[in-house]
Amino acid sequence: MSVQYKDYYKILGVSRDAKPDEIRKAYRKLAKQFHPDVSKEANAEEKYKEINEAYEVLKDPDKKQKYDTLGMNWQSGQDFTPPPGWGNMNGQSFTFEGDVGGFSDFFRTIFGGMSGARSSGFGNLNDLFNQTGYYDSHRPMRQDSEVNLTLTLEDVFKGGSRNLRLRSKTGEREINVRLPKGITDGSQIKLPGKSENGGDIYVNIHIAKHNIFTITNKFDLTRELKVAPWDAVLGKDIQTDTLDGNVTVKMPPGFQDGQKLRLRGKGLPNRDGGFGDMYIQIRIEIPRHINSQQKSLWQELAKLG
Repeated sequence: MSVQYKDYYKILGVSRDAKPDEIRKAYRKLAKQFHPDVSKEANAEEKYKEINEAYEVLKDPDKKQKYDTLGMNWQSGQDFTPPPGWGNMNGQSFTFEGDVGGFSDFFRTIFGGMSGARSSGFGNLNDLFNQTGYYDSHRPMRQDSEVNLTLTLEDVFKGGSRNLRLRSKTGEREINVRLPKGITDGSQIKLPGKSENGGDIYVNIHIAKHNIFTITNKFDLTRELKVAPWDAVLGKDIQTDTLDGNVTVKMPPGFQDGQKLRLRGKGLPNRDGGFGDMYIQIRIEIPRHINSQQKSLWQELAKLG
């Protein structure tokens, strides 16, 4: 039975001669963009699975080599049927990380049914998707794995630790992830020996979009604040939220639209034990509707220059 061919290079947006670092960088960028906890796109979950599947193949030299033997003339979406005897080609065996049961029929067609790979212990597809890989049929192989953890800005600011629930063939378990100072979007935390069979877990950090603040320069925060024209002209003490509570800051007279007020040390914690800064970008809000009295006053101001 034919399946749809998947162009893993196209999925990750890399060339066929891309280096491992390029492949990893492309994966992390796309995984961050389409992570279901972050992305608002309707197809984010399916896209995320597709990205992970492509990375599972292209990051591994053996899987990548086997995939490349299909040639480069195939197009994504074309009907694909593997060559006769494909499953026994080269006597290769493969190990897998994460939820392999979520991979596509194309992936299973290419890497499943490795009955000729005696050292892997993979006799059929059922075996393939219920085992984690072996040096031989008795001794488990040490494996590393990657998981994703989405944090709020408040999580990053407070630090501490978070519990992460993992699912595997042996059931569910919780691991504790300590959040170090200076963690940023795209950071990776290594948990030595916490994966299946004694491997390491790499926790990829994603920071969720905040409804008030945006991150700038890794550890600084910026927010916009609307003020009335007369407040910008005359100056005013204004109140603003920070991640550490509400504060009052003085806006001097004559403040211009787009200018920023700086609050030292009110940003995110950095690796040196300090904190970044917070910036308030002032936006002067022009009244959309004014009554006759207000119009008269504005006209008077215009005459005065």
